[in-house]
Amino acid sequence: MDGGPGGTRFDEHRDVRVDLVCRSPAKQRGNSSPEFSCMNVITGKAWVFGDEINTDVMAPGLYFKSSMEEMARHCLEAVDPGFAASVAPGDIVVAGHNFGVGSAREQAALAFRHLKVGAILAESFGRIFYRNALNFGVPALFFPQSADIDPGDVLAVDPVTGSIENRNSGQRYTVDGIPEHLMQIIQAGGLMPWLKHRLATEGAP
Repeated sequence: MDGGPGGTRFDEHRDVRVDLVCRSPAKQRGNSSPEFSCMNVITGKAWVFGDEINTDVMAPGLYFKSSMEEMARHCLEAVDPGFAASVAPGDIVVAGHNFGVGSAREQAALAFRHLKVGAILAESFGRIFYRNALNFGVPALFFPQSADIDPGDVLAVDPVTGSIENRNSGQRYTVDGIPEHLMQIIQAGGLMPWLKHRLATEGAP
């Protein structure tokens, strides 16, 4: 990581490009303290999907006995055959209502983690898929303005503050961010890696 209050790095757990945007909350309150707070801003190309994208097309049942790598190769192929082969680390999935509706299969969220998707923005989510995405280290934010985004737009997303910028149109949005304690789980690579790290550093309760 860049040693100064800003820079660029790759998330060591997910190989996703993030920009480090640092600011000093203490200084904003009139304190001259040099302490900085850094937030990860995820930058990537938008892949746009519609409403009711279900978990069956994210993790097709035909590949349940295959490896996760093979499963991920077929993620969303029923709606966009080129997605899995072309999505780049850090790219951002944008969708309409009920993204991840359907069965509770955890492979649906794991496929996006395996493909190194930077974040998922949707008008609404299937409840279990949303929880699985966070648990497996994929930032998911509710984004009512998804219809404003065109395929290929470059987006910059700050999951903590909920700030979203479309760098093609210049439009900026603010949505509900992900609480920082949940972002710690995401940045650790998911719930299980976070728990393992916590137990290793703090010891069992």
